Amino acid sequence: MARNDAEMADTGEPGGAGPQDLGPGEAAAEIARLRTEIGRHNRLYYQEARSEISDSAYDELFRRLLAFEAAHPSLAVPDSPTQRVGADPLESLPNIEHAVPMLSLDSAQDIDTVRRFDERLRKALGDVEIRYVLEPKLDGASLELVYVDGVLDRAVTRGNGRVGEGVTENVRTIRSVPLRLRDDRLAPPSFLSVRGEAIMYLSDFETLNQRRIEAGEQPYQNPRNATSGALRQLDSRITASRPLTVLAYDIMEVRGASFDTDSDGLAALKAWGLLTPERIEAVDSVDEIAEYHRRFDADRDTLDYEIDGVVVKLDALAPRAGLGSTSHHPRWAIAFKFEPRKEITTIDRIFVSVGRTGVLTPVALLRPVEVGGVTVSRASLHNREELERKDVREGDRVRIQRAGDVIPQVVERVDEAGRERGPPFKMPAACPSCGTPPVEKGPFTVCPNHFACSAQLKGRITHFGARSALDIEGLGAETAALLVDQGLVAELADLFDVAEDDLVPLEGFAEVSARNLVAGIRKRRVVELARFLVGLGIPEVGVTVARDLAAHFRGIDTLRNAVPEELEEVHGVGPTMSAAIRGFLDEPRVAEALDRLLDKGFEFAVPEEVPADDENPWTGKTVVLTGSLEAFTRSELKKILQGLGARVTGSVSARTDCLVAGANPGSKLVRARELGVEVVDEARLRELLHGDPAETPGATTP
Repeated sequence: MARNDAEMADTGEPGGAGPQDLGPGEAAAEIARLRTEIGRHNRLYYQEARSEISDSAYDELFRRLLAFEAAHPSLAVPDSPTQRVGADPLESLPNIEHAVPMLSLDSAQDIDTVRRFDERLRKALGDVEIRYVLEPKLDGASLELVYVDGVLDRAVTRGNGRVGEGVTENVRTIRSVPLRLRDDRLAPPSFLSVRGEAIMYLSDFETLNQRRIEAGEQPYQNPRNATSGALRQLDSRITASRPLTVLAYDIMEVRGASFDTDSDGLAALKAWGLLTPERIEAVDSVDEIAEYHRRFDADRDTLDYEIDGVVVKLDALAPRAGLGSTSHHPRWAIAFKFEPRKEITTIDRIFVSVGRTGVLTPVALLRPVEVGGVTVSRASLHNREELERKDVREGDRVRIQRAGDVIPQVVERVDEAGRERGPPFKMPAACPSCGTPPVEKGPFTVCPNHFACSAQLKGRITHFGARSALDIEGLGAETAALLVDQGLVAELADLFDVAEDDLVPLEGFAEVSARNLVAGIRKRRVVELARFLVGLGIPEVGVTVARDLAAHFRGIDTLRNAVPEELEEVHGVGPTMSAAIRGFLDEPRVAEALDRLLDKGFEFAVPEEVPADDENPWTGKTVVLTGSLEAFTRSELKKILQGLGARVTGSVSARTDCLVAGANPGSKLVRARELGVEVVDEARLRELLHGDPAETPGATTP
């Protein structure tokens, strides 16, 4: 879109006076005027799709601001429009914790599932009026934008939902993201955490790929990959050259403002200058949800952006707080997915892939076919029972789909009259990677040689060195495969014996990179116990459970010797999880590999125990938060209580000592009263936090 022609006089430029012609006060005033004027033109162009001046006039304004800021560097500010051109490359992207966890959404493929979701909410909320906000489910890269006193402070990728990568410098280059929130219609809050989606419009994606082809470069496979790659560049100038847009759709945390509904929050985001998704609607019934879904599905192929469904969110915010979340998704929202795109092709061959956990997965090699704009040449057949149920064989014609428009799957076999089919595929009698006889666990076929099977070992090394585990810089999938294929690492313990001289001759290594990797590995002999447990890849044990196990057992030997009943004393560990943990640790090959690994001289750091304190009533108590509080946000109060030695969990159970209940507490309050859990209101909470030792939370029941 070209800007309309207009005379430069319309910009109000003061006679062309240069940076050296004006005193400090006049220069500051001119810089402020230029920033305001350029910001206004950016909003018109990138957010309202219109313009008042020509491109050349805009460029002249921008060059003038650059010249003034260069001449007066003390007047530079992070929200200046000049910050959008990109900065010097970073050495790495920092890890940053989100203000509140960025959870995923539960999903539905049919209207009956949505109807059951609606029924659950109506039952849980009783007489509360139900109204939903509907919006397109954008298929891009999730981001958290944080504004402090109205100025963009940081931008963070979703990552694992709790911690993401800091991409602030990159996001500053995206012109649809305001560097300073507008304040002409609504005063910005002191703190604002916004969830949004970075996307690349299809028309922009096609133009970008055309430029790459003309330059002799490989085109990107799809807009999502191109967007994610652009966001995570170490050189923000590269991000600045990519046509990205960020659409904001959720206020995760706010201080200095309050809203009753999600609709109010979305209106505030627009007033502050953030772009929001199009065609957002508020409805009262499941039938209206179905109609909204139908309309978007019908228009799907004509949209200039990728979506894979629509999002259904409870509009009222106080009941949302009462409903809460699981560890994975909020209970007050659901993604109503579209039917996956499907095509027909032929299975040329079936082979078995061995994953990090030892599962043998049959995979179909397909004659390449385009599905929803992506060329697909292989698809998972999932497991032994699924393969037998679908009865697909080499040479069969099959219908495939991209589940969630991402992962290819074989849906069914297409009958071909008169064609003689090949023999049924049988799972191998030996692991194709190490030759160990596999075992059957339900529908899955598993190689039990967890730490010595080369295929598993490559995945385990990568997992062991991942950021959530030992965080070993440079130990990625390619390096792990190279170490195993070259015979340097035959089991995990061997990793700590690799020397610089072993690495230098290998492709991709030089003296410095070899030295850095060896130093990085050896430095991790001193590590948090929780990270070590994550790195082992114990079934059912993720970051949160590993942290709880480390805090409870406080030593690797204590954990290894724990019986199921002792494991189940840990919050969140039930019989199924304890059986999985014990089964893994009791496997002889695992026990031997772990012994050899521990012989490398690990020193484990464990969370400090909060000493017993008669004046601190929170030590060792399990606390649940519900409702909205006047003096605290949920995340603030959670950090305060954890600092005092409490364990803050998400759901009420018989192990809960205390429920902190604010306004509109919802079903957690009902559950707490049923179980006889003590309930603390905000007034009593303040007394306890300010050192009133008269009563300990959880000691009595009102």
